[in-house]
Amino acid sequence: MAAYHAWVIVSGTLGNILSCMVYLAPLPTFLRVYRKKSTEGFQSIPYVVALLSAALWVYYSSLKSNAFLLLIVNSIGCVVETIYIIVFIVFAPKKARILTVKLLLMFSLGGLFLILLLTHFFSKGSNKNHIVGWFCVVSSAGVFAAPLSIMRLVIRTKSVEFMPFTLSFFLTLSAVMWLIYGLLLKDFFISLPNMMGVFLGMIQMVLYLVYKKYNKNIKDIEEQKQLPVPQVGVNGKNLAPIIISKASNGILQVSGDVEMGKDEDVSLESTHQAAGDAAARESAV
Repeated sequence: MAAYHAWVIVSGTLGNILSCMVYLAPLPTFLRVYRKKSTEGFQSIPYVVALLSAALWVYYSSLKSNAFLLLIVNSIGCVVETIYIIVFIVFAPKKARILTVKLLLMFSLGGLFLILLLTHFFSKGSNKNHIVGWFCVVSSAGVFAAPLSIMRLVIRTKSVEFMPFTLSFFLTLSAVMWLIYGLLLKDFFISLPNMMGVFLGMIQMVLYLVYKKYNKNIKDIEEQKQLPVPQVGVNGKNLAPIIISKASNGILQVSGDVEMGKDEDVSLESTHQAAGDAAARESAV
């Protein structure tokens, strides 16, 4: 029994240390936001979801008699996520700021208040633990699902620029520690979401190992997409920018960078008109 208790303390303590490292991972991003006085397109939704999840885990661990380590780490999480959201609201554009405040009031604070109200008046004892536990599992699933969009980006672009290996490694290691902690306490609600965390973390590390050899970044990929179209020539003449249109009198008009010859009956006036018509069609589309 003493050894069992020691392993609970060890796994929970390591889980606290690793989780704090994960909580502090976005710190460079928010320091950059503070320096530039701009959120630069970053989204606040992951932090709002993380705040709700941490608050629910604080509530759940307060209902348990042996989950004080879980209570400590999620209390720290609530403070850290709140600071991130405040910084985001201060420096975000008006539209993003309003959306964040709405999400915070309706989703995080409103959702938490509703869960507290329902469980206080309509559930007692172990039944309350089960209800709150399931809410914690769902919220944790939302937090663990956040990297899925990054994983999709990695597969699509073959770039690991936005999925550093160290972060994936510590996320996985943290999930492993909390999984062990939950198994030792025989707490299904702690173990289940961390099983998902271990699984998704391992997938991220595998993706990193698969795609790191490409050594690409998103900027280079976007620049490659904007490369000029190869020029096609016939008899030494550039045909790539040629535009062929039909005038109202039924005569075909050719415009573009075409070499003028004796046997090419193309007037400059009709060429300019056709080019103008083509530009008008492009702007209409």
